[in-house]
Amino acid sequence: MSVKESRRVFVIEQAIEGNITNRQAAEVLGLSKRQIIRLKERVKTEGVTGLVHKNRGRESKQRIPKETRERIVKLAQDSLHNASCQQIAEILEEFYNIDVSSKTVNRILKKNNIPLSHTHRSSKLKRSRKRLPQEGLLSQIDASPFEWLEDRGPMLSLHGSIDDATSKVQGLHFELHECLFGYLKLIQQVAQNFGIPKSIYSDRHTIFFSPKEDKLSISEELSGQTVPLTQFGRAISELGIRHIPARSPQAKGRIERLWGTLQKRLTIELRMAGISTIEAANEFLPDFIKRFNQRFAVVPDNPKLTYSPCPSLDKLEEILSWHQERKASHGSYISYLGHIYQLVDSNGKVIPLTPKSTVKVLTHLDGSFSALYADKYYLLQELLIPPKEKVKNGSKNTSTKKPYIPAADHPWRHMVINKFKRPNSNSNSSSNSNSNSNDNSSLVDERGVTKSVSH
Repeated sequence: MSVKESRRVFVIEQAIEGNITNRQAAEVLGLSKRQIIRLKERVKTEGVTGLVHKNRGRESKQRIPKETRERIVKLAQDSLHNASCQQIAEILEEFYNIDVSSKTVNRILKKNNIPLSHTHRSSKLKRSRKRLPQEGLLSQIDASPFEWLEDRGPMLSLHGSIDDATSKVQGLHFELHECLFGYLKLIQQVAQNFGIPKSIYSDRHTIFFSPKEDKLSISEELSGQTVPLTQFGRAISELGIRHIPARSPQAKGRIERLWGTLQKRLTIELRMAGISTIEAANEFLPDFIKRFNQRFAVVPDNPKLTYSPCPSLDKLEEILSWHQERKASHGSYISYLGHIYQLVDSNGKVIPLTPKSTVKVLTHLDGSFSALYADKYYLLQELLIPPKEKVKNGSKNTSTKKPYIPAADHPWRHMVINKFKRPNSNSNSSSNSNSNSNDNSSLVDERGVTKSVSH
């Protein structure tokens, strides 16, 4: 019997003996006068045990069934290990139709001695930047290399974008490494699903900003550029997006905190889905983003959207591509990535190119190629054998030229190889006989100069 129950027994016994009135007993125990009368009748009929709560020793009707508790423990040890109690409660409700609170999950896990990966920590005092008032004013982008597939696949880099005003995830895309292609796919998702944001906040990676600052060409200076644009910088500049560089990771803390959340939640959901390839992971992301935003997005101060309208699909595909310039050859073809290409129109007609003219080659996100020449777009047709170059007028054909043979009296034939070499006796005798037999012979003086003499 508890202390509360012992005190209640003493007071009711005093009321039964007439030492105190029912009103006084009610004031002492904090009960109503009618309740005191009922307790007195129970003690008279059942004795002191009548004051003990009737549910003592019986399971509550609100208690979670044993099978449900065992299932929660099994999931927490298997597919949901390292998940927080809040995430476990959400997954149980969404996928297993089990409605329990995070505190209930916490009590069940503690009772079964399962360690919790997330514990409550007191928040640190910090000065945070106020959110922008409207959605679409600022998007923070970054990439996070992590073992998203754990031991089921390779390490991947997740490219992501989050809105500053609402913490709404605007896009996610997996690649093997942080790369330009991943960020262009990310911008494509944001533009098609939401619109064009006013500005983008990122770190100073060379994908975003060229390391060759203050090294502008004359044409770039005349166009008003302050720094040379990268492929990503050119793309968002054509979309009318302002690019803001962050000087530290803390400056873009919203996207950094997003990685901490996704590295727990997304990893567990990928594990539950049994995903082990990058293709399957990218297909899983759209549905995950929808559910994530329903859970974590907040309402902005001003509900009016500030996104600019997305351009047409063809124009967006043109902007979000890799642009490279090539010079046309005399055979009306260009060389790109080790292959030879000709420009053709929609009817398959080959387009003649002015020699040494500039052709802009576009590598699209789907891997296809196109070309921009004289402000018109053309397809590229690969040539297996490059055409022969045309020979300029007046040039000699060197393929039929005969080798040059010096004449018999050419000075080269009278060149002395070594004037200090001492001749032997046989050579002297043969030379004397030759000099006598010939009418004209050549002598070499002390300086090595050849002279002709007559006999």
